[in-house]
Amino acid sequence: MQTSHVLPGLLFTLLFVLAGATPSHAVEAVEITEWRVPWDNSRPRDPWVGGPGRIWFVGQVGDYVASLNPKTGEFRRYDLEPGTGPHTVIADARGAWYAGNRARHIGLIDPHSGVVDKIMMPGDGRGDVHTMDFTSAGDIWFTVQHGNQIGFLDTETREVTLYPVPTPSARPYGLVVGKDDRPWVALFGTHKLATVSDGEVKEFDLPRQDSRPRRLGLDGDGKVWYVDYAAGYLGRYDPRSDKVEEWRTPAAQHAMPYAMGMDHRGRPWFVETGVQPNRFVGFDPATETFTEPVKIGSGGGTVRHMVFDARRQAFWFGTDTNTIGKAALK
Repeated sequence: MQTSHVLPGLLFTLLFVLAGATPSHAVEAVEITEWRVPWDNSRPRDPWVGGPGRIWFVGQVGDYVASLNPKTGEFRRYDLEPGTGPHTVIADARGAWYAGNRARHIGLIDPHSGVVDKIMMPGDGRGDVHTMDFTSAGDIWFTVQHGNQIGFLDTETREVTLYPVPTPSARPYGLVVGKDDRPWVALFGTHKLATVSDGEVKEFDLPRQDSRPRRLGLDGDGKVWYVDYAAGYLGRYDPRSDKVEEWRTPAAQHAMPYAMGMDHRGRPWFVETGVQPNRFVGFDPATETFTEPVKIGSGGGTVRHMVFDARRQAFWFGTDTNTIGKAALK
C-alpha cells in the first residue's frame, strides 16, 4: 500500500557574486536556496520540475518519491515498496515516472491516489533502470547501468525495448534526449559516449582513455557536453565533425564533476563533488572561461544530478546532506 505524507521543510539561502563571463553573457550572481528534506538520511536526488508549485524528487535510500512546494516549503511523500531504490523521476500530465533501480521496473505514480503502475524490465538481466528522459511524444529513453543496456519504453503500449551496449561493463549512466528524439548516453565504465541509431547502439571514443563521462547536456547546436568525473574535465563532442574539445575544471584532478546541465543561454553548469563543500560552477563557451566556484551551503556531500528550470532560470538539485536545492541565475 502506498501512502503519502505532507510535511514542511526548513529553508536557507546563500547569495554569491560570480565572475568569468563576458558582458553579453554576464551572470551577476547565483542565489542558492536549499530546503531541508524532513526524512533523514534518505538521499534525496534527481529533481524534476512538475510546475510552479511542485518539484519532484526521489529518496534513493528512503524508498520514496516526493514533491516539494517551493512557495510553502511543504513536502509530500509517496512511499514505495522496501528495496525499490529509486533513482530518476520525470513527470508529465499522466503522473510521476520513477526508475525502480533495485526492483527492475519503471513506475508511474498517480499524484492524487498514490497508486503505482509498474512496468517490469523484460528478460533475466540486471534491469537496474537508472536515468530517464522523455521524447517529444512522451515515450521514455533510459539507461540500465549494470545491465549494460539502453532502454526505450513506449508509454502507451508499455512495451520495453532493450539495446545492448557493445563495450562490456560500459555502465551506461547519464542520459539526455535531443530535439531529434535520439538519446545521448555517458558510458561511465569507459571513455565513450553513445547513442541509438537505426536500432543499435553506436559508440564514440573520447580522446583520453582515462576519461569517465558521467552526466551530459545538449546545446542548441546539438553538441554534447559532458563532465569527466575521473580526471576533472568539462568536454564537448560535436557529432557532425566528430571533434572533441576539453577544458580542465577549476578543482582539476580533485574536482570529480558530477551533476550537470545546460542553461537558457546554452552554457553548461556542473557541480564539483570532489571538494567539500561541493561547488557550483558555470562555463561560458564564448570566452572559454569558468565562473568563480560557489560553495553549496549545506556542503552537498555529493550532488548527483540537476535539471534546469527555464521558467525560474534556475537549476534544481538534490544533496547527500538531505536537501533539495535551487541555484537561481541572476
